[in-house]
Amino acid sequence: MDVTLLGTGAPAGLPLPDCPCAVCGSARGTQARAATALLVDGALLLDLTPGAALAAARAGHSLAGVRQVLLTHPHDGPAVDLPAGLPTAGRVPDGRVLTLISGHRVRAVPVDHPGTGYEVTSPEGERLLYLPPLAAPAGLAEGSAPYELVLADVAGRPDGLARLRAAGAVGATTDVVAVHLGHEAPGGPELARRLAASGARAVPDGTTLTVGEYHAVPDVPRRTLVTGGARSGKSLEAERRLAAFPGVVYVATGGLRDGDAEWAARVGAHRERRPGSWRTEESCELVPLLAAEGPPLLIDCLSLWLTDAMDRAGAWDDARWAGGGEQELRERTAGLVAAVRAAERTVVAVTNEVGSGVVPATASGRRFRDELGRLNAAFAAECEQVVLVVAGQALVLRH
Repeated sequence: MDVTLLGTGAPAGLPLPDCPCAVCGSARGTQARAATALLVDGALLLDLTPGAALAAARAGHSLAGVRQVLLTHPHDGPAVDLPAGLPTAGRVPDGRVLTLISGHRVRAVPVDHPGTGYEVTSPEGERLLYLPPLAAPAGLAEGSAPYELVLADVAGRPDGLARLRAAGAVGATTDVVAVHLGHEAPGGPELARRLAASGARAVPDGTTLTVGEYHAVPDVPRRTLVTGGARSGKSLEAERRLAAFPGVVYVATGGLRDGDAEWAARVGAHRERRPGSWRTEESCELVPLLAAEGPPLLIDCLSLWLTDAMDRAGAWDDARWAGGGEQELRERTAGLVAAVRAAERTVVAVTNEVGSGVVPATASGRRFRDELGRLNAAFAAECEQVVLVVAGQALVLRH
């Protein structure tokens, strides 16, 4: 089964007319995207968009053999002319199955946003799933067989991909292609980087995909360290990396501080940003969590873990530090690094860069800075990917 993407953009396309944003300004050539529409084996057209016939011709195809046109979502823009010879566009009610004369079977999949998703099965048995913009599947049953190809709004609804993974509908070899891409998503290499972290990819308009054909699925790093300065966006980067995975365990090493309203506001903001399906563990006991099997682990952050470890070792007192506290801290950090090395679950950890500014005025401040630098270097050495976040921009240091 061949699928030609006549467009891969959001319903309004990319760039938006007269939009001054940076993404629209750079959306030229292969980065420009018409509204998403799919031509399946020349017989089925999913979504009718302006210029569909011309887009098909540019991709080396014709719409002359199309036997069915199906819409996935309300089209609020200007009326779209139906190219001559095409059947009238329609929808399939949720749960119903439509069999085409070409032998393809189309099943309507309910979604949680206005519109309808479609599962298409070829006469040979290959299966794809196409979801409308801003939509995630609704009512998926666990134990679903993996699709060979999924086309969905990964950038806008990463939780939809998480649902598919939780149900088994996206497996290790499923080719996940992001569509409905608008200016809310970054462009160019940054888009490719973010999608790869979710196990997905984007392709230019006009690309033809062969369903079931081997394609290297983006390799999601098993262990990642995200570092950066204060308010750099490092926590958001870490959370974004796991938004497309189900059942994430979020490890908050900061805990709660009685009577500190500002700290409570920070913790609350982080909680509001996280998906409701994630589970939170407030703990500095990271070694057992790293040793256990389970869903991805997000640790935020190592700096607060180190503060707790130094508290326990009496690192703030010079006499205790010299009398065994330093050795105690070394053993504790070595245990953490060894646990990361042996961890079999996906791990994303957040830390702070504190050695690039003014030298701390106190001995304890300098001690913390030095120990965090050592911990960051040792932890990073065990990670497949290390990312530095500066002013909200992610720079991959190791991949």
